[in-house]
This record gives sequence, C-alpha cells and structure tokens, in this order.
Amino acid sequence: MARQQFQTLTEPMYYILLALTKERYGYEVMQVIAEKTNNRVVVGPGTLYTLLGKFQKEGIIKQVSDDGRRKTYILTNSGKEMLLEEYNRLKMLVKDGDNIFKSNYS
Repeated sequence: MARQQFQTLTEPMYYILLALTKERYGYEVMQVIAEKTNNRVVVGPGTLYTLLGKFQKEGIIKQVSDDGRRKTYILTNSGKEMLLEEYNRLKMLVKDGDNIFKSNYS
C-alpha cells in the first residue's frame, strides 16, 4: 500500500523524508525544512504529525525514542529507497524540462 499511496510525494512529504535522513524530532523537522527551503516550504504541526503517523504506519520511518516530551524519528531502509526513487524521478523531470527548454529557446 505504501508504494501506491506514496507513489508521487508532495513537497511536504519529500522534505519531511529528507529531514529524516538524520534522527530528528517533530519541531526540528519543521525547522530544517523551513531553513533548507528559505521558508518556501513551511510544514505546520498538523500536516507534519499526520504524515509522520502515516509514514510510520507504512514502515517508511520509525520512532527511535520517546522521552515524554519529544519523539524522534528516522528513515527506515524502505523509506530510504522511497526517497531515492523520488529524488531520481525529480531529477528526470528537471532533465526533461532542460532538454525541452534548450531545444525550444536556444
């Protein structure tokens, strides 16, 4: 089900998974995304925790710790594969766009 439901990731999904290439807690994920995108992508707590729950349920991420105040998460091997597939898909989109723009506007 994870492959179908998450076949193409939204920007918030993609950046959440990128942020979780290192062990992080929720608020830290939001900060990393805002910082890395110069606030172009802002993920609020409702979106973040909904997606974390779905990702965890599908085995894309796993909870590493829970100290009562903070839960930390990291990608699973399945999550790493999914992120790499999406990264490669996005690279192909850009490559195709570059080829079209170069041939039409050169």
